[in-house]
Amino acid sequence: MTTNLKSVLVITNDSTVFLKKGLATAFEMFGGRAEEVKKLVARLDTAEKDGRKMCDVSYGVISSRFGFVPGNYVITNYDGVMAGKEDYERVQKEKDYLGHLKRASMYFDRIVVCVPKEMFEMMLADETFQHGKVMAVTSLDFEQDCIERNWIFMERKGPRIGAENSERIFRQIEKES
Repeated sequence: MTTNLKSVLVITNDSTVFLKKGLATAFEMFGGRAEEVKKLVARLDTAEKDGRKMCDVSYGVISSRFGFVPGNYVITNYDGVMAGKEDYERVQKEKDYLGHLKRASMYFDRIVVCVPKEMFEMMLADETFQHGKVMAVTSLDFEQDCIERNWIFMERKGPRIGAENSERIFRQIEKES
């Protein structure tokens, strides 16, 4: 039996809102604005199309303390969450999260990226992701960069993803599955 199951990686950054004390998976650890990204992941994970699982979804967090962390990795809460470009650059220098993302993302059919503007800019400069694979929720400043890479661009307005963008991402993945 042939399936069109798509593998999807959803990436966001950590949050100052920690939901757990001590150890928890990266998926369970962060609240705040990360919650809406996690809701999309949960929706994709349980979605069916034509009586079968629609896609295989993975979640990853760019963590201030650990660098890139898959959602099922167990981490601990910490102080000092990244807050701007200098922090993103420092953590990149210390943890090479862009290198880890470059290697991990090559095995996925679709990559959904919901990170701050300055972090996304670093991803563009680094050529972290392959052309044609990304669905980017980012600043309008990067619309042309996304078009040139054959990526799907969605303007980030306020929250990390937004209800309209979340629905658009879901429908696009459903269409491709």
